[in-house]
Amino acid sequence: MKINIIGAGVAGLSAGCYLQMNGFETTIFERHSTCGGLCTSWKRNGYTFESGMQWLLGSGKSNPFYQLWSELIDMDSILFVHHDVRMEIEVKDNYDIFGDKVFHLFTNLTRLEKYLISIAPEDESVIRQLIHTIRRMQSYEIPPLIKSVPELLPWYRKIRYIKYLPLLIFLNQVKRETNFTFAEKLKNPFLKEAFRLLFDGDEMPLLILTMPLAFNDLNGTGYPIGGSIDFVGHIEKKYIELGGKIRYQSDVKKIVVENNHAKGVLLSTGEIIPSGITVSAADWNFTIFKALEGHYVNQTILELQSQEKLKVYYSVFMVSLGVAATFPDKPHFLRFPLPQPLISPDGSKYERMEVHINNYDPTSAPEGKTVISISYYTRYADYWIDLRHSDQSKYESEKNNFARLMIDAADEKFHGLKEKIEEVDIATPATFQRYTNNWKGSVQGWLPGKNMIAQSPVKTELPGLKDFYLIGHWTIPGGGLPVAIKSARDVAQMICHQQKTVFKTPSP
Repeated sequence: MKINIIGAGVAGLSAGCYLQMNGFETTIFERHSTCGGLCTSWKRNGYTFESGMQWLLGSGKSNPFYQLWSELIDMDSILFVHHDVRMEIEVKDNYDIFGDKVFHLFTNLTRLEKYLISIAPEDESVIRQLIHTIRRMQSYEIPPLIKSVPELLPWYRKIRYIKYLPLLIFLNQVKRETNFTFAEKLKNPFLKEAFRLLFDGDEMPLLILTMPLAFNDLNGTGYPIGGSIDFVGHIEKKYIELGGKIRYQSDVKKIVVENNHAKGVLLSTGEIIPSGITVSAADWNFTIFKALEGHYVNQTILELQSQEKLKVYYSVFMVSLGVAATFPDKPHFLRFPLPQPLISPDGSKYERMEVHINNYDPTSAPEGKTVISISYYTRYADYWIDLRHSDQSKYESEKNNFARLMIDAADEKFHGLKEKIEEVDIATPATFQRYTNNWKGSVQGWLPGKNMIAQSPVKTELPGLKDFYLIGHWTIPGGGLPVAIKSARDVAQMICHQQKTVFKTPSP
């Protein structure tokens, strides 16, 4: 059977690999000349600028996702960097903590526990409970990687998954804790402020921090040397070796439907490519409301489009710098307060700055140099997207002016930075939307709600449409690479089940 896949991001490539392994003939249609989607890097005069990969869940055998990545690529061939400190947060007020205004989020739990207690002995019981919670997560398979999609199993085989009941009970106990509610439990003012600033001042589920920390401690969340471009290259190579085909610069305009069955794709050139099944790894909004013209929706989907059910994940204004220096004495990821707030043209007000120094990846810059990126999240992506469409000249002027303000502010922190800059690259929400077609320039699909274990309202199948599946980071709030590969694998299993074939993967 022939299967068309829309989009050559990680989800599309992964689905292609699994389907080729199981005897299907697949073709991926990609609107650009390269693969990767949001998981990408780009080169400028010897520097490689990264779209956002900071770490990979499943880089080590301690994490279940290692099993999935290993089904597609040789994980032993990739060199991973594991940081001793995940991030450093400079607080605004001076609490005179060992003469240090910076909170260090260590990745080793024993070290982190000792550090926190040394700062705030009055909060020892709360701190020990936090570390105990994180260590409990290490005892579970999080997330549970079930070899078969539960919905496909008869009732008597589902019984075996009762082993995950303790995990569900545990997650239910901690699901509503946020960084703000945890901060209120603390007496120490320094720690209280640091935890409130964990997500750049936003209130988010604490699980977003504690789950990665559980695997940071076990070296399961490393950064792959070579970044996104090399990592995706491994999956692309596997897909081609399995006999898959990628048609680059092939812009899908419509999904062809006959009698409520997906029958193929229509390209912008007018060419129709038929198939027995269509899988979309493309943007959620584009797929449902443009490629399928909004014919297969229900009330839940309409509420998602209006963002009544979930909010779209932030977009990013990112300035990447190629710098003739390495800054070995600086942390790789830090946030710090600004002397004066920065006001973005889109109306966002920023009182702090986030900086990444990629001096740990020798492939990102020539020797003796490094890449520094400054990122600001925004809820007003439409401002940049609409401005680029309506007034290109004003768009260029405003993005360049704001980038200069960001560089000036960074120069006050990193004295002499400006004179060492050799290359500047600016990405706005319009850049992310233009390159990936992600709705509102989102960099990770949906923003997780306060209840992270709530069932996702986004479904793989659409109401009333047959022979069609949706995969990728829009299927589970929070998105990211783990969701991409897991959703691709699950759909491959569903297609095998539909075609009455046994789903197979390489032996470990």
